[in-house]
Amino acid sequence: MSPIISPSEFKTLPAENLVILDVRVGKDIYKSYLNRHIKGAKFIDLDKDLAEIGEDAAFGGRHPLPAIEKFAETLSELGISEKSHIIIYDDKNGANAAARAWWMLKAFGLEKVQVLDGGFQNAEKQNVEFSSGEEAFEKAEIIKKDKWLLALSTIEDVENELRSNGSIVIDVRDAYRYRGESEPIDLVAGHIPGAINIPFSENLDENGNFLSPEILKDKYSKLLEGKAENLIIHCGSGVTACHTILALEYAGFEIPSLYVGSWSEWSRREGKEIAKDI
Repeated sequence: MSPIISPSEFKTLPAENLVILDVRVGKDIYKSYLNRHIKGAKFIDLDKDLAEIGEDAAFGGRHPLPAIEKFAETLSELGISEKSHIIIYDDKNGANAAARAWWMLKAFGLEKVQVLDGGFQNAEKQNVEFSSGEEAFEKAEIIKKDKWLLALSTIEDVENELRSNGSIVIDVRDAYRYRGESEPIDLVAGHIPGAINIPFSENLDENGNFLSPEILKDKYSKLLEGKAENLIIHCGSGVTACHTILALEYAGFEIPSLYVGSWSEWSRREGKEIAKDI
């Protein structure tokens, strides 16, 4: 199953076992959800449901993963079972929480998980049916898992892999943040020494939709010079990194490792070197 689904394909899906997740983020976003969302969509919160935010981002970053047992309870509350066909959208072309939710659901072991191409805005353009207010749904039996099934890298893994040239570490933040010109979110500007920069926005076309799998395959094959076997992907806090992981999966590459702590952890951790290209 393709990890990306178009609005036209979405409109043909059977209702049986279909679960739609609205993972938009922002101020008063739940009010926005209640005001207007794709019909049948259930709201899921990035900070509360897709992360377990700690007291110190120097240990885990700004959006650490929740305990897998807690995530299992969240899925149960949303009515998600192993039979569910899950469609996820946000309003940032999948670059915000939609890709993070996709990664977590796949890492949890669920197979039928797709991100809506172009998100909320594209759904409106393509006349997908919308609704408002609360959505009624039943809880599902808790699915028991004891670990994430996709590759994860720690801050120590990243440092060791860079030192040994064992992996290519990709920073998917905007180029000006990577270069250290300015930093709008974290405390320090710059990047992890040795990491290369391929902004996640380059996965999209001028309309905010994903480039075709063929174009993405060609693009990353050239950028990585055919060495796409050992990749570690990071961003600011382990959220938009998942957008590039999604794009690589869509292009037919093996799913790479995610460094969840990302720049928010590295830049705060005492003793870690910081590079700038200014």
